[in-house]
This record gives sequence, C-alpha cells and structure tokens, in this order.
Amino acid sequence: MALSGKALVWAITACCCQGFLLLGYDQGVMSGIIGADNQFGKDFNHPNPTAQGTIVAIYDIGCAIGSLIVFFFGEQIGRKRMIMLGATVMLIGTAILTSSTTRTQLYFGRVITGIGNGFNSSSIPVYQSETCDGLIRGTLVCLNSTVTIIGLVIAYWLDYGMSYVSGPAQWRFPIGFQAFFAFCLLFQAMALPDSPRWLLAHGRESEATEVLARLTGKDVSVDHPDVLEKKKEIEESLAQESAGGPFRYSELLQGGNLGNFRRICLCIGVNVMQQFTGANMINYLAPIVYQNTMHLSRKLSLILGGCTAITYMFASFIPLWTVDRFGRRPLLMTSAAGLSMCFALAAILLSTGTKSAAFGATAMVFIFQIFLGIGYLPIPWLYPAEVSTTRIRARGSAISSFFNWMCVFAVVEMTPPAIANINWRVFIIFAIFNALWVPIVYVFFPETKGLELEDIDHLFEKGGITGGVWGSPGGRTVERRRRRDDIEHMDEKEKSSM
Repeated sequence: MALSGKALVWAITACCCQGFLLLGYDQGVMSGIIGADNQFGKDFNHPNPTAQGTIVAIYDIGCAIGSLIVFFFGEQIGRKRMIMLGATVMLIGTAILTSSTTRTQLYFGRVITGIGNGFNSSSIPVYQSETCDGLIRGTLVCLNSTVTIIGLVIAYWLDYGMSYVSGPAQWRFPIGFQAFFAFCLLFQAMALPDSPRWLLAHGRESEATEVLARLTGKDVSVDHPDVLEKKKEIEESLAQESAGGPFRYSELLQGGNLGNFRRICLCIGVNVMQQFTGANMINYLAPIVYQNTMHLSRKLSLILGGCTAITYMFASFIPLWTVDRFGRRPLLMTSAAGLSMCFALAAILLSTGTKSAAFGATAMVFIFQIFLGIGYLPIPWLYPAEVSTTRIRARGSAISSFFNWMCVFAVVEMTPPAIANINWRVFIIFAIFNALWVPIVYVFFPETKGLELEDIDHLFEKGGITGGVWGSPGGRTVERRRRRDDIEHMDEKEKSSM
C-alpha cells in the first residue's frame, strides 16, 4: 500500500536525511586518517601538508562537478532520479577508494565519490522543500543538517577506533563503510514519488495530482478542495514563470518582478558565507588544527576532534525548534556574530603561546561549533530552495551547491599549508569574514519563514536589491492564515450562519 499523509512526508524526510548522513560521513572520514604516521601514511608515502589538503579537498572538486551536472541536466532528470543516480555514483567511487593502492587512484576515487555527493547535495534540499508544508519546511530541512553532523560524528569515532587497528583495514574499512549509507539511500529513493511541482512543470498532471493528494493526507481524493487549491497555486506560479516560453539560461540574469538574478545571488551568497565562516577548517581538519596550532598530541587531537563533532551534533538540534519560530535572518546574524567572537578569542589566546591558553582556545572551538550549529549549518541548505521559483529551483540549488563546494575546496586546500605558515593567525582571517556576514544578512536577505514556496515570490515583487527585506510578506499563505484565524475567533453562532 502506498504511503500517504504524514507517513509519506516522514518517509521522504528519512530518505533526505539518509543522503545528508552520507554527506556528513564523507566530510569527516578523512580527518582522522590523514596527517599521522599511520598505515594510511605508510601506504601513500607520507603526504606533506599540501598533499594532505589536496587529498581532502579534491573530493570537493568532484562535488562541484556533480553540482554543475545537476545545473545543466537535473531539471530534465528529476529530483528523485537524480538522488538515485547520486547514490549509485557514490557506490562506484567508494569501491575505487577502498581498493586504492596509489595516490592517483585515491584522487580519482575521491572525485567520483564527490560527483555523486554533488548530485545529492543539489537535489535533496529541493526535493524536501517541494514536498512539505511551509510551516514545517524549515524544521525538516534543518533535520537533514542535524543528520549530517551525526554522520560526521560516526566518521570521527570510527576513525578513532580503527586507529588502534594495524594493517590496511585501519583506513580501508572507514572509507568503505560509506557504501552502507549509499545503498540505504538508493533503496529508500526507489520507493518514493517525485516532486509534484516537478511533475506539473513537465506536463505529468495526473501523477502530480495523485502525489499532492497523498501528501495532503490519508485517503484524500484527487478532487479534494485542498488538493485542487494547491495544484492551482502551483500551476499559476508556473504559468507566470513560463510566460516567456521555453527556459533560457539568460533568465537567471533576469530582474523585474521575478527577480531571478537577485534570487541566484542570494543562493550563492549564503553558501559562500557558510564556507568562509571557517566551518570546514574544523569539520574536515579538526585533529590537524588541534595538533598543529595548539600543539596537542595526536591521540588527544583525535579525541577532541570527535568531541567537537559531538558538540556540533547537539547544537544542530537547536534549529529544529528555532528556525520556524524565529526565522532565518535572526539565526544567521546571531550565528555569524558568535562565530566571529569565538575565533577572535581563540587567536588572542593562542598568541600567548602557553599551554593553558591552548586549552582555552580549544574551548572557543567547541563554542564555535554551537554557534555554527544554530545558523550557518542548516540555513544555507534550506534558503536557496526557498527563494528560487519552481522554474529555476533545481538550477538555483545546483549553482549554489557548486559555489559551496568550490569554497570548501579553497578552504580545505589552503588550511594545512596556512596553519603550517601562519599558525594561529588563520583564526583572525575567519573572524573578520564572520563579522562581515552580520550587516550583509541584515541588509540583503529577506525572511522566508512560514511562507509557502509560491508565496515567497511576493517578497521579490517590490524589486531592487533590498525589496521585501523589511516589508511584510503577502500572498495566499498570509491571507489563508488570516481567514483561518478569523474563523477560529468567531463564536459558534457566527460559524453556523456561514
């Protein structure tokens, strides 16, 4: 029997979470393997800091390539099939990685695995956003981000446990274990429907209506008023977006009421900002940061790396209760201010060169993870899918994902040599960037909480680069809720006369 109602929404969420669990595991698995005199170092001729950065960061080039493929072909292929393809490609990449005997094969496997993850990271937020209600959309997409950190924690501690094992299994097993998550993702996606918005946009009306009915509730028919109203809203939005005929890439530069260029800038901007918080300096390379900037032992650095990830994981639960209550803007600004403060204090403490100050700086890294978890972890994955129209949503998410991964590459590639050359001063660079994000969010980023995707378009109707940032949102979402609130406050006599 086909799933429907909340069961279907949670099945879709479970699939999306599985994809992000795989993403998080992949992000963390190399951090506990490289940079030590272990079996991996012996098998690959003890990579120097530059080579270490390349081994980690070449994966992000693969992710960027995967995002570009989605940018050009994702709309034709569809959300569901793109996710299935991503899982399949990651299985191939994992097989190449696990059997690596040379650095060339290792690099190739990292790129292939990254391509699959690029498919997933570009498609999953769109799929999740297009299949859930506006009131819980933020929470569900943030849940994906939380699961990402659970994957990161699993990777860190598996690396730590396997560090006591001798022989090639010390690194081959942690790398190969990601295949389990990829298989789960593939089989979960196979059982789910595609996005109703994508189906309507590609002329598959009957399938789209059926999926909308299943998402609305159990035993809801395709001619239910709520289903027909939702279908009409999507069709009207698509008609407005398609008024100029078949899609042209020049539309991404379009201004006017649709404001596509501004939307794309917001998609890219929030992802660039995420990476230049310094998040992945910690998430990819925490043991190296602890070992080389704070001069802690390798074993202690591995333990602290795992504990840092656990702190990050607990912090990532906070947005589940706050993102749809307080909104995207306040969380981004609070997060950036806290991140800047933590790195500034870490730099000041490390500049003294004392052991006690190094432990104080370690505490700042832990607090950094809390501020990161409440804002810049989840929202960059959520925001691009929200501010894009259905017509450009897959491409908006893909191009933002491309910039995300290219920035990850830049940060992770330069971090080991930067630490080797300027040591603790690297924290100052990221402290300055984080301080800049606060006014940028305040001036340019509109609030999207609680609005249906079709109604977010009303934020951009005012035009300009700040239109809708401080004004009240409009559209059917607000009108429908106002009518509902009015009815709830009417007395029984008035209700009976309606």
